[in-house]
Amino acid sequence: MASSIDGVLPATLQELVKKSKVLVVGAGGIGCEVLKNLVLSGFTQIEIIDLDTIDLSNLNRQFLFHREHVGKSKARVARESALSFNPDANITAYHDSVTSTDYGVNFFKKFDVVLSALDNRAARNHVNRMCLNADVPLIESGTSGYNGQVELIKRGLTQCYECTPKEKQRSFPGCTIRNTPSEPIHCIVWAKHLFNQLFGESVEDEDISPDSADPEAQNESVTAEAKAADGAGDVAMEDKENDKEQEKSTEAESEGEPKNNGNVVRINTRQWAKDCNYDAGKLFNKFFNEDINYLLRMSNLWKSRKAPVPVQWDTLLPDGTKTAEAPEFARQHHKVWTVEECAHVFANAIKELSAAFLKLEGSDTLVWDKDDQPAMDFVAACANVRSHIFDIERKSRFEIKSMAGNIIPAIATTNAITAGISVMRAFSVLQSKWEQCKAVYARLRLNGRQQFLVADTFFPPPNPNCYVCASDPAITLRIDTKRIQVKAFRDDVLIKTLNMVNPDVTVEATGSIVISSEEGETECNEQKLLSEMNIVDGVILKCDDFFQSYELSIIISHFDAERDDVLFEVIADKSQLQPKQEEKPKEDSEEQSSTSRKRPANGSDIADDGPSTSKRTRLPEVEDDDDDCLVIEEDDDVQEIVNTKTEQLTVKSPPKVAIKRKPDNLTDDENITEILDSSDEEDVGPTKSKRTKLNDSQPNEVISID
Repeated sequence: MASSIDGVLPATLQELVKKSKVLVVGAGGIGCEVLKNLVLSGFTQIEIIDLDTIDLSNLNRQFLFHREHVGKSKARVARESALSFNPDANITAYHDSVTSTDYGVNFFKKFDVVLSALDNRAARNHVNRMCLNADVPLIESGTSGYNGQVELIKRGLTQCYECTPKEKQRSFPGCTIRNTPSEPIHCIVWAKHLFNQLFGESVEDEDISPDSADPEAQNESVTAEAKAADGAGDVAMEDKENDKEQEKSTEAESEGEPKNNGNVVRINTRQWAKDCNYDAGKLFNKFFNEDINYLLRMSNLWKSRKAPVPVQWDTLLPDGTKTAEAPEFARQHHKVWTVEECAHVFANAIKELSAAFLKLEGSDTLVWDKDDQPAMDFVAACANVRSHIFDIERKSRFEIKSMAGNIIPAIATTNAITAGISVMRAFSVLQSKWEQCKAVYARLRLNGRQQFLVADTFFPPPNPNCYVCASDPAITLRIDTKRIQVKAFRDDVLIKTLNMVNPDVTVEATGSIVISSEEGETECNEQKLLSEMNIVDGVILKCDDFFQSYELSIIISHFDAERDDVLFEVIADKSQLQPKQEEKPKEDSEEQSSTSRKRPANGSDIADDGPSTSKRTRLPEVEDDDDDCLVIEEDDDVQEIVNTKTEQLTVKSPPKVAIKRKPDNLTDDENITEILDSSDEEDVGPTKSKRTKLNDSQPNEVISID
């Protein structure tokens, strides 16, 4: 190990490595590499936590796992594999969720540094808050295809993870897609995977069948230790063997032998579909009735969720589809189809796609394209039927088309590079060399200095309006108090949007308790409207999450929502509540300072005034088909567009806002593009546009990362 060999590390660092205690959160693609690097560097006191189990698709990039580990705990197997590098290391593994109440602030306080390798927004927000309250340095990392980033989060020194707005999450765990969808995008991703299972290039991590190895679905009587000892990889196979009805419904129609990948039996969906001649009724019942009934047998999944309701082909279309051509409603792309209409579209799409697929030779497959009508119809219909089953809002074909972006694959080399930088940053943190801990971006394209690893030149300071790390965090909540119930306020606003775990809420003026974390104490309030609780415009609510050691003031700003309006909006800057006519006089000064704001790679002009769901103006984006990077090109065409729009608003722009710059004087630091992590993928295209220099007023401008 590096720390055991004199001269490899400086003497001071060598001793720090030996005695420091490190927490690794996440044992996936980055987490495995981080754990390996820590052990080989000589760290001996390591704890790692991850709730997930190993899937066959993980083996191509998570190299601490092998085929015999499929179905077992990631954290425990990672520990066993890492100990083979250094048997003297003291590694503790937790097969659990980091958001569990077992891992509070005191748990985090015992570590010298925390390295995050998570893949979802909620867990990242939670770890961010735990480390801020425990005053423990957090090294946050993430990748998206060939892009990656590593950044330090330190209370009082840097921005926290929630200081800047985040795009909506676009990457989701497989068990969510297969078992417990809760948003339209989950159903859209599932439908795209189904298309590939039937007609496209199928890959293991696009399986659409119910995931019986889901940790939440396991029988409570089976302890985690027993699963680790007996091989949790057998669970899916054993569950299916015990469920004879489900197994027969699939195998009776499939002449091909089931594939045994590791310890999990996999059914060849494509061969079965061919064998039943792509009968729309049989396919529909398999995916939307039999598989849903199988999910219902995983009773643990539905203890705190609304159970899905299967649908039957004969019930929706008792007479089948009577026309060979697509009905009129199928061409109404802005219409939200009924479930019966979705079944019609499904049948017609299956007919066209199967005909095209059977004409292909050899191992050729169809490729999903949002501009291919039957392919897009298939995804739209399947997504909406699944949404109906899980009581999720259905979307129009037009909306689904806009949401069905490409999913960026995980790249093993990017994970390795990112993990290496994370551990190097850990060395600097242990030595308190904060100036050496600035964010680093791994990029697909080289910058002007022919570098693909680019570091920031300074730490973005904490956002004074951040509703997490500010000294007195507060937000304004625009909400229709006459339509939102207390229960929805707790679940949708406090927990889902503000990422609290067990909130308590009181009215500041009266001290009356609205929501209590004590079970049953305020259950009588849950069905009441906020207005019935005297929570109206101007009322201030005090929210306290004891588990996160987090307090927040919420200023209620009532508005009467129209029929199609969202019922609430979180705003961190109260000035955003001003009417539009009051904001117009400020536009001149705003445009003058626009170049001093952070400019993300997607071109949105987001000010440093804290998280908000408010819409903001977007500059034109330049895209082509050669690369994955996006650069905003401030050339004459963009200047002309800006001038035209400005003239329409009768506001004159300052003459130097978007002047074309010569690229000769570019430095590495002025050419940084936002890197999105795996949970924040941006559907952007490549570009051939010229690299341009930002305004001289801030030569070291750095783009906010996620």
